[in-house]
Amino acid sequence: MTERSPAPGGLALVEALVNTLDIESGADALDTPDGRARLGITRDDEADAARALRESLRAVLLAHAGHPPHREVPPLGDLLAAAPLVVTVDPADGSAALTPADGNSLHARVAAAVAEALVAGTWTRLKACEAADCHWAYYDRSPAGRGRWCSMQVCGARAKMRRYRAKGA
Repeated sequence: MTERSPAPGGLALVEALVNTLDIESGADALDTPDGRARLGITRDDEADAARALRESLRAVLLAHAGHPPHREVPPLGDLLAAAPLVVTVDPADGSAALTPADGNSLHARVAAAVAEALVAGTWTRLKACEAADCHWAYYDRSPAGRGRWCSMQVCGARAKMRRYRAKGA
């Protein structure tokens, strides 16, 4: 849906997970083996947990953009509470990071990405498009951090056209 470049660092995983559902068309990449494989989901029973995580992340990304949740979802903190993370320290330079204890766990990889983004100060820049028929995740690179749409050419233009038409009515 967007011409934007992917989010930085681990946020690219979060962005990719949220964007597995095209709300406008209803197409869900988690319904396909290839779509699940791109996220490291190997078992069919993991797809439902990934969907719950995706929608909880979407609600948080909407909050980052100043919008209410799109629907009732489990709190993200509850979903990530059991994600096993460990502190790793690079012996060469002493840098430390939180990393997934189980690199195959989507929840742990997302928790590590969120932790990394918190430390980097980039977490709140990952947002969901305000268009109700979109809610696509995007990384807001605007100087003031006030981006509203995943694409100015699509969602932004539609919103502006709706406002223009409403004024003329």
